[in-house]
Amino acid sequence: MDIYLVRHTTPKIDKGICYGQSDLELADSYPEEFKAILDVVPEDSYHVISSPLQRCSAFAKAYKTPITYDNRLMELDFGDWELMPWNDIPQKDIEPWMNDFVNVRVPNGESYVDLATRVYSFFEELQQAETIQNTIIVSHAGPMRALLARLLDIPLEKSFRIKIQYGDVIHLRKVNQEIKVMTDIPVS
Repeated sequence: MDIYLVRHTTPKIDKGICYGQSDLELADSYPEEFKAILDVVPEDSYHVISSPLQRCSAFAKAYKTPITYDNRLMELDFGDWELMPWNDIPQKDIEPWMNDFVNVRVPNGESYVDLATRVYSFFEELQQAETIQNTIIVSHAGPMRALLARLLDIPLEKSFRIKIQYGDVIHLRKVNQEIKVMTDIPVS
């Protein structure tokens, strides 16, 4: 079974704003970005699983096939920081998180370990599934990095070295209940 892990296209939000689970629309560049993704993942018979946030679900709906929404594919919950300019987050609040973003929870949000735990749960279920249908998973950079870190045996604290741009597609393949990375992953 082939699995295509797709990051949503560019969201409609100003640069420098903290967002994770905020439900943002897509930028006006969406049609061109979607066309580029179709060059990699053509419209075909796929099972589509998506984060429920509209920047993912809008893309998932374009495949005109039934969609399964899964909250475990959502981006990091930035809690009190959602939609704040990064520069406006008080230093006393952001410093502990910046020093250990893997384990420290954002106030009223989650830590990267929390995100990774839910993503790993999702992929363990996918790995155990008996289906042989090709699958498109539409998600966000955080969940994609956490999964790739696990598949590539990279510690979570180093997973931000994995470069994932808006609209990037990562090809995975399920072989004998194991998920393998087929795409060359840029790691800095």
